Amino acid sequence: MFVVGGESLIDLKAEVELADGALINRDGAGQIVMTAHPGGSPYNCAIALAKLGNDTGFLCPISADAFGDYLLGPLDAAGVTTLLPERVREYTTLAVVNFDDNHNARYGFYRQADGVIDAAKAIAALPVDLNLYQIGGFCPMKADEAAVWLQIVQAAIAKGATISIDPNVRPSLVDDFEGYKQRLSVFLDLAHVVKVSVEDLAELDAGKSIEQHASDLLARPNCQLVVVTLGEKGSRAFTAAGKAQADIYAPPVFGDTVGAGDSLMAGVLSWLHERHLLKPGKLDGLGHGALADMLRFGAVVAGLNCGEKGCKPPTRAQVDAVLNA
Repeated sequence: MFVVGGESLIDLKAEVELADGALINRDGAGQIVMTAHPGGSPYNCAIALAKLGNDTGFLCPISADAFGDYLLGPLDAAGVTTLLPERVREYTTLAVVNFDDNHNARYGFYRQADGVIDAAKAIAALPVDLNLYQIGGFCPMKADEAAVWLQIVQAAIAKGATISIDPNVRPSLVDDFEGYKQRLSVFLDLAHVVKVSVEDLAELDAGKSIEQHASDLLARPNCQLVVVTLGEKGSRAFTAAGKAQADIYAPPVFGDTVGAGDSLMAGVLSWLHERHLLKPGKLDGLGHGALADMLRFGAVVAGLNCGEKGCKPPTRAQVDAVLNA
């Protein structure tokens, strides 16, 4: 089983598209009109993994409120196992979404339910057969939560899991960014697969090139594969044996970029797993050809997701239809 641990939340978008294509942001009374969409990077990735045909579990406290009910719907529909079925009384975390001129999503967060993770319950919920454990982006943000998630990751390692991480670096969410970077560094030292965006790298150290960042990550104790997403410029991948770059897959009709990186990550992990390469000792031997094929698969998964409004990852059949065309 693949297990993704980390946040789930509700994306609130202050934008409504009318049938004629016009956009409105306020109603007649001058109030902001918002639409609610289930989200959170780990949540999105878990759904994408399951829709690509992987046995997937999601490890996150789910609120007993109505938004919690809403979050469970897509998980159930995709076939994701909710590993913490006991609902919590804290309200669902909210993210307010805006878009920049390039249609990239930007977020403001109001956190609650996802932060009440209990180490003992989470560790007990980990499956016996654990192929991969993915560390969620919010895990290092607060010192107390990071300590809990670290115990869970160490328990996953003890079960023999390959560890991946997609940090989604968000300085606006932390009071002490230097402290956050130190906590993130601990998780990065445990990961075999690291996926970051070019924006993440700029936040961590804008003075380094992508190549230098990749080299530094590969020099950590366990990292063997680094994937960097470049937005509309595609993605890159690095191992000790090679490197590659791939363009995006542009869907016939564009929706938005919400969940694109999460979908690409799910595609990368799926591609590796199907070829029995998602294991330490095999990842570092991936050369240019394999990395290019891997990125192409991930790009199609991400591109098909971008053909929708909000994060709606494709099924494996939809991906195969594009790749076989």
